[in-house]
Amino acid sequence: MPGEIKIKTPDREIPIQVIRSSRKTMGLEVRRTGEVLARVPHSLTDQELKAFIMKNQEWIKKHVFLEMKEQTTTNATPLQELTTEEIKRIKQKFAARVSHYGKKMGVTWGRVTIRNQKTRWGSCSSKGNLNFNYQLYYLSDELLDYVVVHELAHRRHMNHSPQFWAEVEQYYPDYRESRRRLKEIRII
Repeated sequence: MPGEIKIKTPDREIPIQVIRSSRKTMGLEVRRTGEVLARVPHSLTDQELKAFIMKNQEWIKKHVFLEMKEQTTTNATPLQELTTEEIKRIKQKFAARVSHYGKKMGVTWGRVTIRNQKTRWGSCSSKGNLNFNYQLYYLSDELLDYVVVHELAHRRHMNHSPQFWAEVEQYYPDYRESRRRLKEIRII
């Protein structure tokens, strides 16, 4: 039972990760990263799986290329290629923005850490530690500020409730536009 199947196109291969479970139906998902998942029942034979993929290969190709075409990247320098001085400058910028908005919002926070997350722009732990994707540094200040405000709003609301979004909007009124723009950027 294969864990991955590949579809060939003229310029590349598209890997499809196969996830078997107790589900009764078959489903396909193309993630924003271009990653393709096939969710299928345990009982599905390899022949049935291949037939399902072949039947849907045009849909898969179309959606993979749409996802990849619509997204831009951060054009960030790979983290491992940054100098100690560059990393220090990135951390200082994040710390300054957290301090600015944290004081404005009247919230406390713990450590501010810069990471190379593959799927997130930021996160806030229950202890108030803030993690930011270093690639935000390479984007506009508006997008960085939105993520900072978003994570600091979690200091009052550890969810995405209407109260949370009202808190974000109070300190960053144009958050919807920044949120939309971030969804169009692929983290590298």
